[in-house]
Amino acid sequence: MRLTIAAIAACLSLGMPLGAAADEPQARAESIQGLEAVGRLNIANRSMCTGALVAPNLVLTAAHCLFDPRTGARVDPRSIWFEAGLSGRRAVALRQVSKAVVHPQYRYRPSGTHQIGNDLAVLRLDRPISSREIVPLAMHTGAERGDMLDVMSYTQHHATRPRLKRSCSVLARKSRTLVMSCLVDFGASGSPVLELRPGQAPRLVSVISAKAAMGRRPVSIGTALDSTLSDLIRRAG
Repeated sequence: MRLTIAAIAACLSLGMPLGAAADEPQARAESIQGLEAVGRLNIANRSMCTGALVAPNLVLTAAHCLFDPRTGARVDPRSIWFEAGLSGRRAVALRQVSKAVVHPQYRYRPSGTHQIGNDLAVLRLDRPISSREIVPLAMHTGAERGDMLDVMSYTQHHATRPRLKRSCSVLARKSRTLVMSCLVDFGASGSPVLELRPGQAPRLVSVISAKAAMGRRPVSIGTALDSTLSDLIRRAG
């Protein structure tokens, strides 16, 4: 797989207006059952990412969301809040993060030379979210070239209402790195890449890491799930 990657971390930087939102005619995530597990990560009231509940007390996101882009220092996990199912001014559940575990092979690099392939982190919440409120997303490790997938994210233009990008094509896969046709905006880091099939519960197959370019074509970069995730979950849980 040959990529010309201007890999820009899709996480918003300082001064993001967390209360701002704009509407446009896209798929409304609220209409799809099971996607309440996706939420916004409010990071120290300064920046945001997207995350997904994968167990009652665990959220999966991108590792680079846990680093301050100005200094490169790790963010205190207790400064992060998970707003599950946030839609407008209301979240289905609100939890503080108590612990964060980053993929052991991930190394933070400055924006513009963003590391991909190991960009995963698992966050432990201070209290579990009851399955009566939200059912965690199932995970799947089989994403391959040619698959059609969907991405659900909060972004700088849709900071309080998630948008669902439908029918993204997997253009290439190399190891854990997926290159996809769907376009993402700042704030989408950590967004779940989903397999949505009629009559079945959503399955999470990848996490958005960056937006990039393959030649002149804008693409998104995701980290595919594999067996290494089970160790992150064990360490976080």
